Amino acid sequence: MGKTNWKLTLAYDGTEFHGWQIQQDALTTPTVQGALADAIHTVTGERVLPQGSGRTDAGVHAAAQVASFFLGAAIPAENFQRALNRVLPAAVRILDAEPVADGFHARHSAIAKVYRYRIFYGRVCSPFLARYAAVSRWPLDLTAMQMAGQVIPGEHDFTSFAAFDPDRAARWQNDEKDFVGANIRRIDASQWSRAALARSAADPFTEFEVGEEDSAGEIFTYTVRGNGFLHHMVRNLVGTFIEVGRGRLAPAAMAEILAARDRALAGPTAPAKGLCLVKVLY
Repeated sequence: MGKTNWKLTLAYDGTEFHGWQIQQDALTTPTVQGALADAIHTVTGERVLPQGSGRTDAGVHAAAQVASFFLGAAIPAENFQRALNRVLPAAVRILDAEPVADGFHARHSAIAKVYRYRIFYGRVCSPFLARYAAVSRWPLDLTAMQMAGQVIPGEHDFTSFAAFDPDRAARWQNDEKDFVGANIRRIDASQWSRAALARSAADPFTEFEVGEEDSAGEIFTYTVRGNGFLHHMVRNLVGTFIEVGRGRLAPAAMAEILAARDRALAGPTAPAKGLCLVKVLY
């Protein structure tokens, strides 16, 4: 009997995890991939390494990460989902489990991803929000940040916003496609908004509501959709936007930094906790 290719959609709070990808010292370094692999083994007795749509870094969250893997065990999808949620840590939940065609791969089959970054700019950040939004210590000019963001959509070399990735060379050896497009990524849509606007009918990202805690209008939301992202790319973009919002960079500097392909010219890396993988498109 052949094996079944499974597609899981999962959400997780990344605060206590060292990112998605399993680490060499798996016993002392918890990861989402490792927790999921352990749960699958507990439920089915099979040891597999689920492949995610992409690697989220330590502290980064996901509202709808996608993973795929092959299993020999025959199990109804609803029962599989329920059983996994019983054994997974409370910070990880399977939203959907379904058998898919053998050719589906969580990463290779993806055509785009949507990320959202949230910055709280009010006076007191609620403890129920503090794990999921960066807190700005400075007043921010949203209009200037929106102007700076207008240059991001399109196909560019985003080297200025890419952190050094020590695993990149190894991945290139295993995936020629990643090597060919190493620095060229296309951003299809990019937008800053106040939380109150994120629920308006004019917002192309209305399906990604940010929650009731934003009703006071004290959160800036940056939503970006693209066909690929470099290491720390979104967080480095946001860190540079913040420099613009603080008045330390002019909005026009964003285009100059992008063209320079020099990480030293961009702003600091924004905190991981403000970033969430919202959706993977296939």
